[in-house]
Amino acid sequence: MYGEYPDLKKVKKILVVKLRHLGDVLLTSPVFQVLKKELPDCEIDAYIYKSALPMLEGHPCISEILLYDREIKSYNFLKRAVEEIKILKKIRSKKYDLVLNLTEGDRGAIVAKASRAEYTIGYRSNQGIKGKDKVYSHFVKSSSSRHMVEQNLDFVRRIGIFPKTEDRDLFFSIPNDAYLNISMILKEHHIDEKNFILIHPASRWRFKCWPAFRMKNLSKMLVEKNFQIVFTAGNEPFEKQMVKEIIESLPKTHVLNLAGKVTLKELGALIDMCRLLLCVDSVPLHMASALKAKCICLFGPTVDKTWGPWKNDNALIISQNYSCRPCCLDGCGGSKISDCLYTIEEDRVFNEILARI
Repeated sequence: MYGEYPDLKKVKKILVVKLRHLGDVLLTSPVFQVLKKELPDCEIDAYIYKSALPMLEGHPCISEILLYDREIKSYNFLKRAVEEIKILKKIRSKKYDLVLNLTEGDRGAIVAKASRAEYTIGYRSNQGIKGKDKVYSHFVKSSSSRHMVEQNLDFVRRIGIFPKTEDRDLFFSIPNDAYLNISMILKEHHIDEKNFILIHPASRWRFKCWPAFRMKNLSKMLVEKNFQIVFTAGNEPFEKQMVKEIIESLPKTHVLNLAGKVTLKELGALIDMCRLLLCVDSVPLHMASALKAKCICLFGPTVDKTWGPWKNDNALIISQNYSCRPCCLDGCGGSKISDCLYTIEEDRVFNEILARI
């Protein structure tokens, strides 16, 4: 509707919408920093999935975090409608002047419409609900070849605010009790909290995972060098089973299995405390970027230019120089198994770890 920038003098309350997974939400954290620096008197809220709350919880530039519980989708029609309307009424009652919907999803567009904000910023899209584009007063153009942090910051640029390089760092808050809990767990299992390697081998998407047999071989090599290893993973049965398979023949004195047993804040504490994190393309990588932690990440078919480490000189990507990568497919031929990951050899990863610790 409007080609020019919004009149920011009229903006007192802002809502930033990012209804996506954990890592996606963490990568929005610079948006709040930039907005608050430019508009210090504004109230800036976030609207995210309930499961992603730890990603922004404790962010000093956010006034309130509004949550959408995806369990609502499992309710019967009437109960779901009641809950959905309740959320939209709350958003409308906040009387936002500006809404930034950082995704192309329908739900964010509905929120922008329900808010009755004068300025609503979103992507132009011909997918989803009909007439969605009419919701927005301003459209964002962004290149998918850029890092996702920059794509998020394009929404800020679209309203006439241009971030300085030093304002684009990720932010992840870890409370003291998370550090205390982890210290107690490590002490209980005789793990030296200043001398362990953290391995997060799985992702909810199997095609992003290095094969378990290679991770097992690498772990044996590290144990033979007398390193202690802490393993973490999400709550998905596949992820926990993968860790179990990796550690089944490793000595208990050198290995601690915390797969599915720590909170996201405690995972952050582990990343901050460890000598080095080894992971695949998953949320621990972005947490490591926020914490400037030493990290080696194995990338396969996904786009490291978009999802790789962000402003973290202590991070390294290991990948194969295949002409077909990144293909963004769920495994070669849709098989869930990515050749560009399966062919990364253990010796290569082992030598990179030794070079960094």
